[in-house]
Amino acid sequence: MRASALPTTEVVSHDNTMVLSMGPQHPSTHGVLQIVLEIDSENVVKADPEIGYLHTGIEKTAEGLFWTQAQTVIERMDYLAPSSNALCYALAVEKLLGITDRIPARAQTIRVMDMELTRIASHCVWLGTHGIDLGAISVFFYCFDLRENILDLQEANGGARMHPNYMRVGGCNGDLPGGYLAKLDALIEKFPGRMRELRGLLQANPIFQDRTIDVGILTPEEALQWSVTGPSLRASGIAYDVRKAFPYTGYDSYDFDVPTRTEGDAYARFLVRLDEMEQSMRVVAQARKRLDEPGPVMIDDPKIALPPKETIALSMEALIHHFKLISEGFRVPPGDVYQAVESPRGELGYYIVSDGENRPYRVRTRPPSLYNLQALKGIAPGNLIADLVVMIGSLDPVFGEVDR
Repeated sequence: MRASALPTTEVVSHDNTMVLSMGPQHPSTHGVLQIVLEIDSENVVKADPEIGYLHTGIEKTAEGLFWTQAQTVIERMDYLAPSSNALCYALAVEKLLGITDRIPARAQTIRVMDMELTRIASHCVWLGTHGIDLGAISVFFYCFDLRENILDLQEANGGARMHPNYMRVGGCNGDLPGGYLAKLDALIEKFPGRMRELRGLLQANPIFQDRTIDVGILTPEEALQWSVTGPSLRASGIAYDVRKAFPYTGYDSYDFDVPTRTEGDAYARFLVRLDEMEQSMRVVAQARKRLDEPGPVMIDDPKIALPPKETIALSMEALIHHFKLISEGFRVPPGDVYQAVESPRGELGYYIVSDGENRPYRVRTRPPSLYNLQALKGIAPGNLIADLVVMIGSLDPVFGEVDR
């Protein structure tokens, strides 16, 4: 293919090289990523990711919705970790409202538990599909069985498996339903055995090791230059985790470690995520003990939180507050704020501007997948074309977040 046929990219062929397009239809590019390659035989000389095939305009859509309504679209950015998006946005709005210190303790505990279960579920999708990319089929079924258990819990508390819209500004949308804790206990008991199975399938597998060790090496200096965060950064030896560096939702009261490796290759990123899954379940187990104590899960403020359903028919004041919140939402004082959380892919941030109205004036996302994906331009050259599949998967991009 002549370089003139690809006017949107900077990749041009040189002597003895060829320019090829990989994707966006290729399954191993996760569906909606195109990489324009300059190759010399089977070796990658240059790789230029082309994004935008999944653009949804979520940020602009959110600006036309009430503050609470915006969460329904924001959850769909990183569709494998909707609770991460929902919590980050809610924390930012709570800062603008000045109610951060008034969120009930039980709601904080449920938020932490939900975040860590979401992290495990997201890593299960990554590990299962990454295994398929490399030809390991069985691991997919083991991972998705575990993820189904987590989605059962998500459906129980939020009403939906993928986008529950359970975390709200001011707390959570209702307490945990009956039977939830028993299911959670069963998952906590099941998890160690399932992790042993997953490690046994891949960690010492010689074929998997040959495909991942010394592939896509990302040095600490390069990781910082590309603004990489999350497991991909920690696999290069930098122990930066938003939960530790800038604690939120009471994370500073939980005991957990931040796994790191120093090799910086695809295998190191694999090991870090496996270790992270175990640390997440360690946090979940601590949160579970706190859930024995009952308490409110929503801020006691009728101008922000919907009144209990049972009071609407009995109280004219409750009916008025309910009508006002549903028909026009609440207003947020003018100002701007940046809030970050540690999503399964790294530092997820929201910069939100309010002009004092009932809708956000500006919603801007810092999507970790986008920054992590751009590192592919740095780590791909010098590797084989076949290794591109490994490198893309090891960075774990989600394209609803990349393109948004």
